Amino acid sequence: MPPREEDALLRSARREAIVIVVLWAVALVYTVTYCALYGYDRTIDDMTFVFGFPDWVFWGVIFPWTLCTVFTWWFCNFFMGDEPLGDDSKVPDDFTDDF
Repeated sequence: MPPREEDALLRSARREAIVIVVLWAVALVYTVTYCALYGYDRTIDDMTFVFGFPDWVFWGVIFPWTLCTVFTWWFCNFFMGDEPLGDDSKVPDDFTDDF
C-alpha cells in the first residue's frame, strides 16, 4: 500500500506546534539559566533595580516574557493561517425543530 499524502491542515498544525514548543523551550532555558546565574549569592549592595524590579528578575523573567508575548501576538496574527477544513455541503444551514 503506498503511503498516504499528509493533509495540509496536519502539516500546518505540526509546523505551528513545533515553532511554539521551540520558543517555549528557549524561553525556559534562558529564564532558568539567567535567574540561576544572577539571582543567587548577591549582596544588597550590588543589587540594582530596573523599573522597580531587581535586575535579575527584570532581565530573567519580565523581559523574556514580554518578548514571548510580542512574538505570540505576531505569530497568531501573521504566521498562522486558516486552512480549509473540507466541504460543508452535507451540513444543513439551519436546524429544524424536529429533535
